[in-house]
Amino acid sequence: MSVSWNWCSVLFFLIFSTPFSLLVDARSQSFDYPTAKLSTKWVNSPSTPHSVAFTDGSTVRAILLRGTFGPRYACGFFCNGACDTYLFAVFIVQTNSASSIVAPAIGFPQVVWAANRNNPVRINATLELTSRGNLVLRDADGTVAWSTNTNGKSVVGLNLTDTGNLVLFNKKNAAVWQSFDHPTDSLVPGQKLVEREETYS
Repeated sequence: MSVSWNWCSVLFFLIFSTPFSLLVDARSQSFDYPTAKLSTKWVNSPSTPHSVAFTDGSTVRAILLRGTFGPRYACGFFCNGACDTYLFAVFIVQTNSASSIVAPAIGFPQVVWAANRNNPVRINATLELTSRGNLVLRDADGTVAWSTNTNGKSVVGLNLTDTGNLVLFNKKNAAVWQSFDHPTDSLVPGQKLVEREETYS
């Protein structure tokens, strides 16, 4: 019994004496950006400021992040494995108190919604919230991989809610389009599965 307690003490010491900086991906940066305005474009590039690689082979390139410290929702480009192709997705990541995405040895990102599951894109693909309120994902060659088809519907911005719902909203803050109405990977707390809808994985 004393051997067990000794090992627990050693393990406890090692965990808490490890410099916190070793647990945080050096390339991650502090941010908490849950919204975006019209005429904003993001590029799926390794030089993206909020690109984090995980030891399970997955990589996230966050565009929006909601909240600080602990498991939080983010959206952006996601890949797993060789990272030849990427999804535009909402995923759960771990963040520290500075709102930096961390890459722990456990607790890898979990995709809860993906726009282009059957049509992944490559490096240098773009996501654009156009001046007319359409959210458009284009592959590196410019072909449209996915779109919300919300041109001219009075969209003024994009918001990632604290429940993981990606929302295009109008000037009254009412949802014009939302990911919760298009479930793909899983249901999250606060989301309702409407009759005749189903999730796809």
